[in-house]
Amino acid sequence: MNETMIETRVSYTLKYQGKFYIIENVPARVCQETGEEYFSPETVEHIQKCIKDHKTPDRTIETPVYNYA
Repeated sequence: MNETMIETRVSYTLKYQGKFYIIENVPARVCQETGEEYFSPETVEHIQKCIKDHKTPDRTIETPVYNYA
């Protein structure tokens, strides 16, 4: 299989200390075959710094939570 990578921007979600975060417009390399996203070490460090430094978010959303059971 020949993987085709494209440079694009994606939304990245993570859970940290019991809270969910969405980071939009994150630069990534994405495989067009599998959809797998790859991030540079600098990008990962920038995301971590935004969360750990409690950077003021651009906006906040409310999200409903459901139990599967």
